Amino acid sequence: MDRFLRVLGETRRAAAAYDMIADGDRVAVGVSGGKDSMTLLYALAALRGFYPKRFDILAVTVDLGFDGMDFSPVSEACASLGVEYVTVKTQIAEIVFDRRRERNPCSLCARLRRGALVAEAAARGCAKLALGHHKDDVVDTFIMNLIHGGRISTFEPVTYLPDHNVSVIRPLVYVREYELIRAAESRGVPVVENTCPNDGESERQRAKELIRRLGADYPTIDITERIFGAIERAGIDGWHESPRALKRRG
Repeated sequence: MDRFLRVLGETRRAAAAYDMIADGDRVAVGVSGGKDSMTLLYALAALRGFYPKRFDILAVTVDLGFDGMDFSPVSEACASLGVEYVTVKTQIAEIVFDRRRERNPCSLCARLRRGALVAEAAARGCAKLALGHHKDDVVDTFIMNLIHGGRISTFEPVTYLPDHNVSVIRPLVYVREYELIRAAESRGVPVVENTCPNDGESERQRAKELIRRLGADYPTIDITERIFGAIERAGIDGWHESPRALKRRG
């Protein structure tokens, strides 16, 4: 099976399972230039051609202000896909690293970036903001919340933000990270090099390494799939078991 078509199928399945897209929606897609958000952009651009509910998309990049970031590959990809593209200039990098000098800069950076995306989506008349979080991110966040916050939680597939009248949707929640990598490679999806000095040193990366070590200790068990299934069955934070999972259980 074409690796991109598998991602496209799982994107459609998640959109339907959680009613992420309504007829006539204008969907802003947060595009950082990384493999996740770029593959999401390609998937949604393809999905709009045959999804039962008609929708349009707008690609939005928040420029954090790091030196050396070149978003021209994103602009070129959007032109080839027939997608409108806007860039939001910010001083987030300066705020996080120079003014605040955060010990855990990724958390604040993510909040500020998401806030800028939500504000731009609302300003542009978008009812939905699509983010590129995948299945591994769901589980990584669960582990981080458990260890650092003592909470049984993760982010939701759909989160409504009443202050902006925008719903954040995550159409890749059924897709594994390795599937995104393969799909991006198979379609030649362009990726922007990340010049953030903290790239690869985040708490999320530590959670990934913990899950990897658990997988080495239990080689016959897919730890990520087990935890994801538990999240669905527990019904936490807006999650529910998919029809496919229920059918498999009989």
